[in-house]
Amino acid sequence: MIERYKTKKIYVGNVAVGGDAPISVQSMTYSKTRDAKSTIEQIKRLQNAGCDIVRVAVPDYDDAKALKEIKESINIPLVADIHFNYRLALIAAEVVDCIRINPGNIGSKARVKEVVKACKERAIPIRIGVNCGSLEDEFQNRYGNSSKGMIESALYNIKFLEDLDFTDIKISLKASDVIRTTEAYEGLRPKVEYPFHLGVTEAGTLFHSTIKSSIALGSLLLKGIGDTMRVSITGELEEEVRVARAILKDSEIQKCGVNIVSCPTCGRMEVDLVKAIGEIEKKTAHIKTALNISVMGCVVNAIGEAKEADVAIAYGKGSGLIMKKGEVIAKLPEDKLVDRFLKEVEIEAKKRGEIDG
Repeated sequence: MIERYKTKKIYVGNVAVGGDAPISVQSMTYSKTRDAKSTIEQIKRLQNAGCDIVRVAVPDYDDAKALKEIKESINIPLVADIHFNYRLALIAAEVVDCIRINPGNIGSKARVKEVVKACKERAIPIRIGVNCGSLEDEFQNRYGNSSKGMIESALYNIKFLEDLDFTDIKISLKASDVIRTTEAYEGLRPKVEYPFHLGVTEAGTLFHSTIKSSIALGSLLLKGIGDTMRVSITGELEEEVRVARAILKDSEIQKCGVNIVSCPTCGRMEVDLVKAIGEIEKKTAHIKTALNISVMGCVVNAIGEAKEADVAIAYGKGSGLIMKKGEVIAKLPEDKLVDRFLKEVEIEAKKRGEIDG
């Protein structure tokens, strides 16, 4: 069992972040926020995919004005992402559940003080979002674009908020690469008690972001670091949530959904395993109950893997076995195996817990 760092619990709307709360998954819309209809549609898509908290960009006044309509049309917490113009944060604070500011570009202390005052009045948290590429000049000049600079920027801005008697804080320290990201989070973690929002920024396409995020976020989670997270993917919505949930599941931080064990393709296979796995993956995606299932293309490892699986298929030539907890429950022709397998998976999921839809 991984022991998480003890952190202060804050609330983003009705979602607890930090303390003993489950690690929440966040994402961000890519619509123009001023287009409330499109933004609401994207938020609902993200919620249906399993997103816990959603963030929207607020680059100008039209975007800020749309926040009220958006907030009234959704039922997950809404975070406003503010850069450069602190006045937009003051407008957003009247409506949203959290303000994210980047200390490197929000402006003077007086401006930050105004944002803090607005958030304190509504009892909403602030995310101090430190990005490697936009550090304040003071830290950029001293440390360059380094993890050390990110840590020092975070500490400086945490103290500034604390001096204003504001402690509903969460922190992110994002770089576009794995090394600086993990160094920053690991370096800051022992120094503060505030919850961490994990992420690799500007991580790229689905393929590249999945690799970077799995390495960085997975390694941090396995060290007990992290309270909420976003996987940033260029041009994707639901995939951000899907990858984040997979990282949590496969690092065994959260046990939910189906874990599929399947063999690599090789010349011993007597079946179109790629087709079978594709069908099984699609038809078990709705299951939330934690289940281990095994789909093996030949007998070499099938029996051994089946012993640890809740439900398994062991394919042979023209036929195969259905097994539950290592016990054979049926021997069937190849064309009957997947349907029976899926039936047994559904039975097991209903017996243990929750199925969506």
